[in-house]
Amino acid sequence: MPKKNNRMPPVHPGEILREDLMKPLGLTMNGLARELKIPVNRMSEIVNGRRALNADAALRLSRYFGNTPEFWINLQAAYDLRVTIHSSASRIEREVRPRKAA
Repeated sequence: MPKKNNRMPPVHPGEILREDLMKPLGLTMNGLARELKIPVNRMSEIVNGRRALNADAALRLSRYFGNTPEFWINLQAAYDLRVTIHSSASRIEREVRPRKAA
């Protein structure tokens, strides 16, 4: 099982969206929400790391930015896994024994 004390904190897909795409392209939350046809509060929650990026958002973002929905879903899955490793890995290691080979 991965080690709990990973040096890099998990990065939410919303932070990647904000820092790597929105800022360099001069996009605002309101403007991007309008382009994606989603409520501004949903966009704000994603960008500020308070909401997971779901399949609908992944499809909309991939359509707008010209990448794949899998790119966005994989960012979210990696974030979720890192958060869970950080919060639960030690407990799971204590609770679950590896299966012995036959």
